[in-house]
Amino acid sequence: MKRNNGPTDGICIFAGSGSPNLTAKICNYLRTKPSAGEVVRFSDGNLFVRVGENVRGRDVYIVQSTVFPTNDNFMELLFWVDALKRASAESVTVVMPYFSYAKGDKKDEPRVSIRARVCADAIAAAGADRVLTLDLHAPQIQGFFRIPVDDLYALPVLGKEIARLKLPNLVVVAPDAGFAKQARKYASFLRSSIAIADKERRAHNERAEILQIIGDVRAKTAVIVDDFTISAGTLVDAANKLVERGAKAIYAAVSHGVFGEGSMERLDKSPIRRLLVTDSIETQPVKLSSKVAVVSVAPLFGEAIRRIHSRESISVLFPNR
Repeated sequence: MKRNNGPTDGICIFAGSGSPNLTAKICNYLRTKPSAGEVVRFSDGNLFVRVGENVRGRDVYIVQSTVFPTNDNFMELLFWVDALKRASAESVTVVMPYFSYAKGDKKDEPRVSIRARVCADAIAAAGADRVLTLDLHAPQIQGFFRIPVDDLYALPVLGKEIARLKLPNLVVVAPDAGFAKQARKYASFLRSSIAIADKERRAHNERAEILQIIGDVRAKTAVIVDDFTISAGTLVDAANKLVERGAKAIYAAVSHGVFGEGSMERLDKSPIRRLLVTDSIETQPVKLSSKVAVVSVAPLFGEAIRRIHSRESISVLFPNR
């Protein structure tokens, strides 16, 4: 993204434990430094957050992905918001590159919690004034919040990186019908055809079965696109099915590389040549495979923060809307 030299005077950007590297890159884009603060972890598991500088009357941004460890990072985020509001910050914007509990967006069986709604209520109750995030699992989750939410797209970042590879005879593949709409946006961005995998998930075990591929992939270079992957199972199953259907080469691009144990081994054994991910998550418990290429979304978040701070529209950051 082209750097914009608009005003960032008085901006305060704090790094949570889940996103120190991304915060540093965002601050570098904005030509500022991360604000001073610390998190103390006590032996009993309690967290203690301290704001290390004066934020009275200032617009403040706290950057924190809520994963690895999910509950610790989410609670820390709430403590940051509370500490900043009690320090008399004028406004607190939660910059949440990855919202882990976004997957709990519905009551799809009896006697279960809508976890995303509970977390949205907690963020607002803690005192946050705005949320800035990336590729929520379901766009309607924005409606769970009682405060403004800006849900950025990784599409322009990942799309440009895919285009840079100059892959021949390209087809974009959605791993399921639920991501088909977003996959069409990738296809439009890359001026390619599209195919859709028919997927069935029968349990809450992070595993799904690819039943068939809808669309022509024979002799084509397939790029599987998705919002996140944990086990890499769906990506690998889709890749194997694409090979069966005659695809010439397989690539993949996902917004959030969550990556649990076993994911890299599964990826290394797969026909996927390269997996593009953003740096929305930097606390994975596994060493990334050489097949994984990380593309930074710091300029995207940096520009969004700059525009919010200077009271400008951020609609230009949303392609194909």
